[in-house]
Parts: sequence; structure tokens; C-alpha cells
Amino acid sequence: MSGRWMAVVSFCAAVTVAGCGHQPDTSDKASSAPAATHGHSSAKAAVHSGWWCEVHGVPEAECGLCDAKLAAELQKKGDWCQEHQRPDSQCFVCHPELQAKFAARYEAKFGQQPPAPQ
Repeated sequence: MSGRWMAVVSFCAAVTVAGCGHQPDTSDKASSAPAATHGHSSAKAAVHSGWWCEVHGVPEAECGLCDAKLAAELQKKGDWCQEHQRPDSQCFVCHPELQAKFAARYEAKFGQQPPAPQ
């Protein structure tokens, strides 16, 4: 009986270890939603615990590039820049004036200019 339990435990451990290296296929989502690595180039940039998304220059709760669920909702509403793959209401390339609007919100909250988006 002890040998059978060891075999079961060994099998479960092998399956667990083999599954750890698996990466999900996101190729079908690449054209309609932001990628999981949407420009985060450093460990600091990938932290999403604060009020402000330093990478994209908007409040974290409103960042359509960091939150795939929010991005999908914005796409359904028609708020999406196809050319730059981001919410149109946050596309600083097409609408540079929006960056000042978001920066003003940061300045009102913290009393200083926000860090420049990356």
C-alpha cells in the first residue's frame, strides 16, 4: 500500500512540475486586447499597486492598457484607437491634449507633476 501512495504522489508532483512551464496561447487575442507585456520594461514599471500608472500616464484604475477587462469594455463602447492599440480616450499620440488633462488630475491630488509616461 505504501508503494502505491508513493507512486500517486510522484505522479502528481511530475504533473505539477510539467505544467509550471506552460504559457497560454494568446495569439488570437493580440489584435483586440493589450498584451500582457504592453511595454513594461522594468520591475518598477510592472507594479500596479499605486493610484497612478507611471508607465501609461493615467490613474491605474482607468488604465486600459494594464487592465484587459477594462480594455474590452472600452472597445465595446467604441473607445479604442486601432492604430495604437489603446483606448482612444487615453491615446496621447492621436490626442496629445489628453496627457495634460490626466497630468492635471495627478497634480491636483499630489501637488506636483506626474512622472512622464514611458
